[in-house]
Amino acid sequence: MELSGFAIFALALLIAAGSPGPSIAALVARVISRGWRDVAPFLVAMWVGELIWLSLAIAGLSALAETFHWVFVAVKYLGVGYLAWLAWKMWTSPISIQEQGQDQTPSSGSGPFRMFWAGLAVTLGNPKIMVFYLALLPTIIDLAAVTLADFSMLAMVTLVVLAAIDIGYVVLAAKVRVLLRTPTAMRVANRVSAAVMGAAAAAIASR
Repeated sequence: MELSGFAIFALALLIAAGSPGPSIAALVARVISRGWRDVAPFLVAMWVGELIWLSLAIAGLSALAETFHWVFVAVKYLGVGYLAWLAWKMWTSPISIQEQGQDQTPSSGSGPFRMFWAGLAVTLGNPKIMVFYLALLPTIIDLAAVTLADFSMLAMVTLVVLAAIDIGYVVLAAKVRVLLRTPTAMRVANRVSAAVMGAAAAAIASR
């Protein structure tokens, strides 16, 4: 692939991933409600999920993905169920205001593995991401001509673009969270975050 091909791919991915969707909504809601400290597994899982879709597209496994569509549907609804559970936990969580710069609410008990699974399920079951890699990507680059070196570069570009976008959303959400210094404000933020998380689950389930 020529350098222009990678640039076109990066721009297309930037536009597609940068537009808020269910995955971003879930990520932002989680940070506002619980802080940024425990979202790393969720972030990594989102990136792994995107690399899986990229690999399927380049390997020409779109037809296989269609054949085993029920697997992705099952993963999608497992992810939806977990997002709904997180939304409930956010809605009902107790409020505890601590010193400036520290987390304002206790941990919900969501371990790294469960957070990783949630991010992976949301990404693999997100129709917006499926459409980009299995439908739009073949119109952007010649997948049949992609070499192993090209795939490595595309994977690197994918990780860089996604990291820039997702970490940017995390930083913005964390700044919003810092402004919430009263129990009432935190309670409202938790309820709003729960509503957003629930809406993200509903959006994924309905597509």
